[in-house]
Amino acid sequence: MIPIKSFSERRRRLAAQMQQGVAIVPTSPERVRSRDAHYPYRFDSYFYYLTGFGEPEALLVLVAGAAEGEPKQILFCRDKDTEREIWDGFRHGPEAAREAFGFDEAYSISRLDEMLPKLLADQPAVYCALGQDSAWDMRVTGWINRVREQARSGVTAPAAIHDSRLLLDEMRLFKSAEELQLMRRAAEISTGAHRRAMRATRAGLHEHEVEAELLHEFRRQGAQAPAYTPIVAGGANACVLHYIDNNAELKSGDLLLIDAGCELDGYAADITRTFPVNGKFSPAQKDVYQLVLAAQAAAIAAVRPGNPWNAPHDAALQVLAQGFIDLGLCQGSVDAVIQSEDYKRFYMHRTGHWLGLDVHDAGEYKLNGNWRSLQPGMTLTVEPGCYLRPADNVPEHFWNIGVRIEDDVAVTESGCEVLTAAATKTVLEIEQLMQGCHG
Repeated sequence: MIPIKSFSERRRRLAAQMQQGVAIVPTSPERVRSRDAHYPYRFDSYFYYLTGFGEPEALLVLVAGAAEGEPKQILFCRDKDTEREIWDGFRHGPEAAREAFGFDEAYSISRLDEMLPKLLADQPAVYCALGQDSAWDMRVTGWINRVREQARSGVTAPAAIHDSRLLLDEMRLFKSAEELQLMRRAAEISTGAHRRAMRATRAGLHEHEVEAELLHEFRRQGAQAPAYTPIVAGGANACVLHYIDNNAELKSGDLLLIDAGCELDGYAADITRTFPVNGKFSPAQKDVYQLVLAAQAAAIAAVRPGNPWNAPHDAALQVLAQGFIDLGLCQGSVDAVIQSEDYKRFYMHRTGHWLGLDVHDAGEYKLNGNWRSLQPGMTLTVEPGCYLRPADNVPEHFWNIGVRIEDDVAVTESGCEVLTAAATKTVLEIEQLMQGCHG
């Protein structure tokens, strides 16, 4: 768990970058699933990054550039309500939240429209996620207009509106020691879930039965939820990149691709493993799998400080292109296959993304038009793949082979740390694990 003082320090860092102005950061609303039943609540990642406060109907106001030097840190949240707590569970209320989460002031969310114009008066700028939510955009501009109405009294309204995400994305991109420790635990839980799924898989089961094994292990180990809807894709379904129906019967001789990770205290893991339903790779499956595994090894080796973001992708692509030529799937030289993008018939996505509070986490990939350099504290996925469909005019023994191998990687001072290294991955390890379960 991240200490409360770390959230307060993040707020101070944000205020220092703002220099002067007011940041307004709301959390996510509760969302209706059907009629009067809601989806399980999940806070806004930016709000949680700055507060550690997980209740709905809350908003952070950060006033930078105060005369006393320290920024004013203000929380708006739901009132304490013992009647509603009978139905919905515990809520802090403003005073307890102020003390527990280290704010200077805390007020009822019902006072937002009353107090925000006062807090915005005579401030040079507003920092918010403009364009993310039209309803919040209207509220913010409404508060600014109310300040403008006081112009004849000598009160000035903010003259500029800045996107707070530009500052926060850069902060979130570099993980602290506490964040990395949480991500290691999320990776550990997710690794165990993948091993459990491998042990449970056999022909005749349905994809959702294997999905249930994953979800059971997530919750059993203390994770709050999956970080995203799991992909459990057997046979041809593995060639559909975002397949989530998870309802087909698993057949002997097919591969099963599982892309799943848990969320622990807001932080995501993201792992993909591919393995044979019957516990034994066919020769064609083994050839493709070993190719993707070699591409991933090359990509992981390229994750080190100073390398550009694109280096892991380029490294994987070199290996995959040569492999596609060797398997007779592409013709010509490696450079020609890459330049013509002929490889995209079989590998159409990139090799990774940032990882953290969001599974596709915050942070720019380019700076001033150039791929940014990898630096210690960044966390990313490395996930090359190969997807062979009959429609791609490949030999029949390759039909419906879909392979993706994905690990979570943190950039370190000397190279990288594979957070999910314990997830069974080599052909020998997979076959030994599964043969032990299949007898």
